[in-house]
This record gives sequence, structure tokens and C-alpha cells, in this order.
Amino acid sequence: MTFRILALPKIEFEGLFALSDEALAAQRARRMDPDAVAGMPCRVSLEDAVAGETVLLLNYTHLDTDTPYRASHAICVREHAAQAEPDPGDVPFAIRRRLISARLFDAPGNIVGSDVFEGTELASFLAEGFQREDVAYAHIHYARNGCFAAKAVRA
Repeated sequence: MTFRILALPKIEFEGLFALSDEALAAQRARRMDPDAVAGMPCRVSLEDAVAGETVLLLNYTHLDTDTPYRASHAICVREHAAQAEPDPGDVPFAIRRRLISARLFDAPGNIVGSDVFEGTELASFLAEGFQREDVAYAHIHYARNGCFAAKAVRA
């Protein structure tokens, strides 16, 4: 069973870059300098930001379910990010190179499995997880900060 990693849709964030710093703060967001913070993976491009780019750090509800697992966390988005569309079975380098926490969910949004491992092991974890009938999707997090990275579904 193979999987596909889904980046967040660029269109959800496009209007934010034109906002003032005060308007961003009112939405629990702020501009960040990639030079000042090591490793700022964009959730739209699934690539790390580079020096000189405009990056927003914002709170994002990544698990909008009516369960105790409903969740939001900080994410980064690059202003001129190209929309990532990884091929089935592909794990982008920005994910592969980090310590990962992955969570398997059933259709209603309850965790049915999880683990922490190096990103190079994610493909095996997802392939095995999607063999289970009770697994509807997976969420991938950067384990050190706990930030949401991406969603994975069956391909």
C-alpha cells in the first residue's frame, strides 16, 4: 500500500503576506527571518526557507475534528512558495532529514497508532500503517518542536 504526502494549499495563506505586522499579530501570526531561526520548513512547498525570503509563522488548525485530538500548532509558510505535489511514495527532503512524530488516525479523527523516528523511516511507517483498514490518514509532525508538517493519505 502506498501513500501520498499532501502539502497545505498555498491559497489559504496568500492574503496574509499583505497584512501589517499588527494585523498579523491579531491573527496569532508574525513575519520571521530565516537567517534568525535554523530550519524553517514551509508547509506549502515542503522545502526549507532560505536567507532573504519572507516567511510567516502562524497558528494553523491541522486537525479540525470533533474529538479530543482536535489540534493546532505553529507552521511556517514562505511567501513565494511553489505548491508541492509529491509523487506517491515520495518523502520530501525537508521531512526526510528531521526527527519525525507520525500519528495514524481513523475516519472520525482518533489516533489509532503513532511513533517517533528519523524521517528516513517515514515511508516504511506510512506504507505499513496504510495496510490497516482502520487507518484513514496520517499526520506528520516535526518531533522536536511538535509542529505539524503534512498530512498523508493512501495513494
